[in-house]
Amino acid sequence: MNKKRGKQTIVYATPPILAASAAIAGPMEGEGLLGGQFDRVLEDNLAGQDSWEKSESMMLEWTVRTAASRAGGTLQDIDCVLAGDLLNQLMSAHFAARGLGRPFLGLYGACSTMAESLLLGAVLIDGGYAAKVAAAVSSHHDAAERLYRFPTEQGVQRPPIAQWTVTGAGAVILAGEGNGPKITAATIGKIIDAGLKDPNAMGPAMTPAAADTLWQHLDDTGRTPDYYDIILTGDLGQVGKTLLLQLMQEKGVDIAANYEDCGLMIYREDQDPHAGASGCASSALVLCAHAFPLLVTGRLKRLLLIGTGSLHSPTSYQQKESIPAIAHAVAIET
Repeated sequence: MNKKRGKQTIVYATPPILAASAAIAGPMEGEGLLGGQFDRVLEDNLAGQDSWEKSESMMLEWTVRTAASRAGGTLQDIDCVLAGDLLNQLMSAHFAARGLGRPFLGLYGACSTMAESLLLGAVLIDGGYAAKVAAAVSSHHDAAERLYRFPTEQGVQRPPIAQWTVTGAGAVILAGEGNGPKITAATIGKIIDAGLKDPNAMGPAMTPAAADTLWQHLDDTGRTPDYYDIILTGDLGQVGKTLLLQLMQEKGVDIAANYEDCGLMIYREDQDPHAGASGCASSALVLCAHAFPLLVTGRLKRLLLIGTGSLHSPTSYQQKESIPAIAHAVAIET
């Protein structure tokens, strides 16, 4: 079977199974719209650790261990862990992998990393290179703010277009055998740079990449938006969601009936996240805590997850570079 479809899409000959998932969230996320659906909610952002970074690493390790146990085996059955985060040199993922002691591939796609890890994990299983793979990500509001913007202790006022970085982690175990929803196809995104330079405006910066990948996925597969029960973008927020609807309309594609953004599914409006949620854990928490149970029970049958990533850094911002962005799409079907 020809596994490549069109220009950028993979169709898996042996679609891997989503065997189990796990999700852990911070206290603010636990009080949000999905609060009752997380496996564990932290009492505070440190969670008994010495630093925010150690707290994030703990969350990532916990989700992989928990998901591996739920997949009907042990951690030793995991052939490879594919994981990433937002911090320098994948700090949280590397220290989590140290504790896991399993073969590891670190990935950086910013907030698109969950989709990227699912896409590549499915390639490993479909190609016969692994039987079980863990795909996992984490983010932490305080750690990310300290790195990308300002330490939270300074209390810097955020503009309305800004989004709140999610504190949490999610992991999915992919398996070559078993029952469950399957990853049937995936579209690898291209880096799209709209020329925006404001690191607070990540939603608008990422939206052109999301539109490009979604359009290419539909063109490569010959599908229409209504093929899916729901199309989820990772973390465009309210501004980015509105813009994506407009960009797709300009292409003659109406996605309004079954489109939602994960960044608008985590916090209540009165929690004041401004334009919504962001961070690697934005799409991971929605997928692992909310969508996965719906897929398992058949209440969702076809889901397209489009992870969106803003690929700027503190250095690139200081050098007055614009913000490149990327989006990867993963089709999950029962």
